[in-house]
Amino acid sequence: MKWPKQITPSLVENLIRSEKDLNKAISIFDAATAEYPNGFRHDHVTFGLIIRRLLSANKFLPAEDMLTRMKQENGHVTEDILLSVYRAYARVHKPLEVMRIFRKAKEYNSELTPKSYVTVFSILVNESQLKPAFDFYRYMREKGIPASVPSLNILIKALCKTNATMDSAFKIFNEMPNRGHTPDSYTYGTLINGLCRFGRTLEAKELLIEMEGNNCLPSVVTYSCLIHGFCKLNKLVEAMELFKEMKSKGVEPNVYTYSSIIDGLCKNGLSSQAVDLLERMDRKGLVPNSITYSSLIYGLSMEGKIDDAVRIFDRMKLQDLKPDAGLYSKIINMFCDVGKFEEAANFLDEMVLSGITPNRVTWGLHVRVHNRVVQGLCAEGRDCNRAFQMYLSLRSRGISVEAKTFESLIRWFCKKDLHKAGRVMEEMVGDGCVPDVETWNVMLDGFWDRKKVREAAGGLQDKLIDEFRNSMCS
Repeated sequence: MKWPKQITPSLVENLIRSEKDLNKAISIFDAATAEYPNGFRHDHVTFGLIIRRLLSANKFLPAEDMLTRMKQENGHVTEDILLSVYRAYARVHKPLEVMRIFRKAKEYNSELTPKSYVTVFSILVNESQLKPAFDFYRYMREKGIPASVPSLNILIKALCKTNATMDSAFKIFNEMPNRGHTPDSYTYGTLINGLCRFGRTLEAKELLIEMEGNNCLPSVVTYSCLIHGFCKLNKLVEAMELFKEMKSKGVEPNVYTYSSIIDGLCKNGLSSQAVDLLERMDRKGLVPNSITYSSLIYGLSMEGKIDDAVRIFDRMKLQDLKPDAGLYSKIINMFCDVGKFEEAANFLDEMVLSGITPNRVTWGLHVRVHNRVVQGLCAEGRDCNRAFQMYLSLRSRGISVEAKTFESLIRWFCKKDLHKAGRVMEEMVGDGCVPDVETWNVMLDGFWDRKKVREAAGGLQDKLIDEFRNSMCS
């Protein structure tokens, strides 16, 4: 590009901001000093801009190279840029990298304020690195970083991670006013969330009342945590009261709030009201998530509302939310329960084509649902060829075949296709399943019913009778 006679930091900044391609933005950054090596130097603004662009693209090593270059050219790296690096590593869940950069602050000649310490402490707690977090908090105090409401809030959050340390969290909370710190909405919300997480929802409700008495407005997150807590305890009335209360106070429910109420309604056999609530969400422009749909599908299935469950299932897929193995199995089992095994097989095929394969957690679920569909198709006797293809698919994908599935296939194919029946019998024995007496009898009856076997047996019988008669006469 052609540069003007005078290059200013604002010009370089605007050029970098307007360039969407990161590599081209870096080229602009480098070209600015190459064009006028003695007349232009990047300042903390242009350095900060290109470093943040690199961090946004997860280009961490080039970003750190820029930190070194900034220190060499400007003499130091500013704290706000280091804060950006901390947050970028936190975004990709790398708290150890955050600590490494924090320790390098001296190398970058950065002067750190309490903000850096609190930010690192917060990242460690959010990543559930509790031991390093508590060690870091002690280090903060040793360095003379004064306690503040934000730092105490983070400490309380760390202590609320386990039920065993909740009392310690409340001890700090109760001591805050004595140390000249006033608990804020975040303090109360953190404690309420912790109590609800460990089933202490009634205590959390009392704390909500205290919170409002101290003129701290509960947020949608605080209300949602309480509502979810009451729904987990199957206290739907209390949850609905809070739901109405938050709306009356101008706090708009979010997706998490609606999902909790929908789950509570479905668990109490009120799936129709839950569907109405889903429509209300839609009118408000709130997009349901996988949890919302899962709760509805499970609730509708419990009440045997197959058509409604399938409609919600299809709506979920139209929203580009991929159902998991659990949801597919729920739909498949619903059809199996009412003897609609062909429809169940259709959803089973769809699940396989969607790429949902068994893993350590869902292995048993896949085994049960696959075997049930094959057994059902055999019992109906409508489409045993499809049952056989599903059986072959089971074996090819390493999904265990139950003894009852083997037996169902053998009994049916003994009437239609002895070759397939014999193959299934052979594979059954090869898998270590011992056929019961009834299965052996069915197999033998199948061979007996074959014309050639029957004629041969009849001829042998006639021959034996003739020989017996001849022996008697002689």
